[in-house]
Amino acid sequence: MSKLLSKPWIGAYAGAIAIWLATIAFTHGQGAGEVLTAALSFATFSVLVAIGQMYVITLGPGNVDLSIPATMTLAGAVSMKIMDGADPMIVPGLLIALGCGAGVGIFNYALIRLLRIPPIIATLSSSFVMLSAAISYSRGIRIKPPAILAEFTTWIFWGVPVLAVAGVVLTVLMSVVLHRTVFGRTVTAIGQNPRAARLAGLPVDRVRFLTYVMCGVFAGLTGYLVSGFSGGAALNMGSEYLLASIAVVVIGGTSVAGGFANLPGLWGAAMLLFLLVTMLNTYGFGAGIRLVLTGVIIIAVIVLASGRKSTS
Repeated sequence: MSKLLSKPWIGAYAGAIAIWLATIAFTHGQGAGEVLTAALSFATFSVLVAIGQMYVITLGPGNVDLSIPATMTLAGAVSMKIMDGADPMIVPGLLIALGCGAGVGIFNYALIRLLRIPPIIATLSSSFVMLSAAISYSRGIRIKPPAILAEFTTWIFWGVPVLAVAGVVLTVLMSVVLHRTVFGRTVTAIGQNPRAARLAGLPVDRVRFLTYVMCGVFAGLTGYLVSGFSGGAALNMGSEYLLASIAVVVIGGTSVAGGFANLPGLWGAAMLLFLLVTMLNTYGFGAGIRLVLTGVIIIAVIVLASGRKSTS
């Protein structure tokens, strides 16, 4: 038990459970299962973008990808227009979405490496370019996704979203990549000491390049799935995932100083954030108060998580 309680992700899960219990206590147990099902559905999207963001943050201080919302929008808009609602185009549409994400990742790293622009500025600048491209390409037209894609993203079996199950499998796979492959261990080594990693002969530049590309690919995948879930791509579809992707990573137990990543905590953190908003809505708080309380609680959780990691 003491070993379990020492895990950096335990706080995220404990907070999510506490908020869920507070919510169903207010409703006298009504809709408890439905709330969990909805939380799993929406948490999946947050986890997918957070996986890529987590790898980038693990590279060390200053590494963060602020182009995720624009990448989601671009990938969703392009893939939806290419598929045009046709089921046979689902796989080509997915490949195009992943290609858009990879292209953004390449562009981001080119700004960082070739022009020596800090990652936070490079990815923020990139986001304006990609969002403009999405607006120009889609021209505000919302195209419905193929029926099979829409069914997959909304399919619920025994109260568990199938998409969430696929997300858990992908999370486990990326955990294996992080801890059991040369690439994953190199990411961690760079975050702990980039100079030592370079002196040890590790391919620092290549791994950083692949990490930013991977982050873009996950953002592209999420944009594709969100478009299928919500009935089409929208220009603001990724806006809520900008700070959410970072908050989920930090609350989930990953160090913002780099060198330490935690994949299991992403699900607890994503569930916590969704259930927090649900609880405040259930209690009837107004939009302004709800946003303030959400921000205050997230800050408190991040401070507690940071303090816990610094003392461990």
